[in-house]
Amino acid sequence: MSDERGRMVFITGGARSGKSTFAEDLARRSGKQVVYIATSPIVDEETRRRVEEHRRRRPDSWITVEETMDPQRAICRYDSPGIFFLLDCLTLLVSNHLLARSPGGAEEEVIPYLRGLAEVLRDCRGEVAVVSNEVGMGVVPERELGRAFRDLAGRANQIFAAAADEVYVLFAGLPMRLK
Repeated sequence: MSDERGRMVFITGGARSGKSTFAEDLARRSGKQVVYIATSPIVDEETRRRVEEHRRRRPDSWITVEETMDPQRAICRYDSPGIFFLLDCLTLLVSNHLLARSPGGAEEEVIPYLRGLAEVLRDCRGEVAVVSNEVGMGVVPERELGRAFRDLAGRANQIFAAAADEVYVLFAGLPMRLK
């Protein structure tokens, strides 16, 4: 394996802020084979419609890997300098891991996993864009599960932002480069 690694870009922002569209544009402009890693489980009709909307926007030439728990499988399978990985989205991956555990002990188990995943993505030979939601700017959730999710998502965003070469936040479709 080569010592050279690609660039890692972390993209965050609120719901419907344009994060995915921005990440997809980066992928298109890369000129590389795109491997789109989708983390959303289809749990109801609304999520099915949202997933379909995302699928329609993607070119047929992109490889889509639906991986709700372990994106490392796709990374290990496809990693090369000619690949652009688009992980959409980290927040759903965090949610999937949280729901697979009890809220009280999730941080102890999930944070080491997230640190390892951030390292793997940072060290890829291909380029990487990670999309995540900024969930910490609203009210404190009323329930324990909601607070555990907010805390875990905030920690995940910090881990990935620290590992990334570039960090963007989107507001109203406008990207602001933070790093």
